[in-house]
Amino acid sequence: MVLDIRSARQIRKMRQRDLASAVGISLHELMKLERGLVMPSKKLLQQISYCLEIDAAQLIVGQNKLCEHPLTGEGYVTGRPESNIKIPRQRNPDARKKAVLDLFCGVGGFSFGFEMHEAFQVVAGVDLLSDRLQTFSCNHVAANAYGQDIRTISTNVLDHENPRPFVIVGGSPCQGFSSIRPFRNVERHDPRNNLAEEFCRIVHELQPEWIVFENVVGMLTHNKGQTLRAIIGAFEEIGYRTSYKVLNAAYYGLPQRRERLIIVGNRQGKPFKWNQPTHWCEHRSMAGKQEFVLKPPERLFSQELKPAITINEAIHDLPPVKAGERAIAYQENIELTSYETFIRNQAHQLTMHEATDHSARMLEIIRQAGANIYALPPGTVTSGFSSCYSRLNPEEPSVTLTVNFVHPASNRCIHPTQDRALTPREGARLQGFFDTFEFIGTRSQIVKQIGNAVPPLLGRIIAQGILESD
Repeated sequence: MVLDIRSARQIRKMRQRDLASAVGISLHELMKLERGLVMPSKKLLQQISYCLEIDAAQLIVGQNKLCEHPLTGEGYVTGRPESNIKIPRQRNPDARKKAVLDLFCGVGGFSFGFEMHEAFQVVAGVDLLSDRLQTFSCNHVAANAYGQDIRTISTNVLDHENPRPFVIVGGSPCQGFSSIRPFRNVERHDPRNNLAEEFCRIVHELQPEWIVFENVVGMLTHNKGQTLRAIIGAFEEIGYRTSYKVLNAAYYGLPQRRERLIIVGNRQGKPFKWNQPTHWCEHRSMAGKQEFVLKPPERLFSQELKPAITINEAIHDLPPVKAGERAIAYQENIELTSYETFIRNQAHQLTMHEATDHSARMLEIIRQAGANIYALPPGTVTSGFSSCYSRLNPEEPSVTLTVNFVHPASNRCIHPTQDRALTPREGARLQGFFDTFEFIGTRSQIVKQIGNAVPPLLGRIIAQGILESD
């Protein structure tokens, strides 16, 4: 039997971390090897074969076969981008508007929020994955879209082909955070650079007036807080006065409790004005009750705030569909909520309202689903987190969407009243994407694009703060 590294390791029941440690390479390097993105040296292959107790010659054959058809992933560890791909802008930027450069842009949800203010225009985006980049380009018509690893892109190219950015926004993936160094040690094209340092390098070379760095709330406690302090220190070292908050999108009118850590910096030392919440709902922040969590006052003192937008207010105009079915027209003679009117954005054709074709077994689980996995009769499922196989509450904002929101086994994503998971259109509604926002790719890719995105509404909030602070 011909085995590659991954197959041989699994047969030996050895963890990735243990094998990487045994042969003296990083976990990220091993992940690349196991996906067939790179071929190990002869010496390294011999070390691996010794640890896995397999003939080296056999392992070479298996690994060569894997490299012919690599298992490409979606991140900076496992992605394999086409080199130097550029999708040119469809129209010239408006010189009267403040230019935005979006790094790690994905579909450009966060920067799309900036364009909700006419003062801003996105002029360029950089991302690793071609399907994300095509969606970004389709919805940011004045932007050049660069399909390139941020560690190799030239700021000379960005500067020459685009207006100088007034704002650089981005949120790097988390790998390498634990090894971030003082910025004075970071050099261009240094292979040791992690992605946050690359963001910092581009900022340093292009000198925008404002920077906006967003990430997961978990960064607050990563490496006992040293990661966050290092990143803020790097920004300040290159001349940016920064402040940071944890924002919950539900407090600003999104029908989803989605938290993000936002760091905002200004090159002239101007303080940033954080917009206060406009909506209220019960929510326990992942960051606890720390002072940098921006939240509305307690309910007793929040009479002037609007109640948070509920799931029902966001999707009740969409026609019912059964598992495996789709609808292409909006319901007629139904009174739209203010959110539904806003999110339709004058769309005439309903798209992406197609439900997953669940198996008979999954449909039986869905029919019995409740608020959490414990609502199912004992023995219905044998594993899963408490939020798996669970229905959403129509009278509350959604929980945080994941990239698997069309599959009930992943998280709470079963429709409040219909026996199926959410459709891609319903997911896009809960993320705050207009019905006119065009997604490019397979259904699977589009679902991931939606689930991974930063809601445009959060971008709009930060853009408003910059306008008021500048």
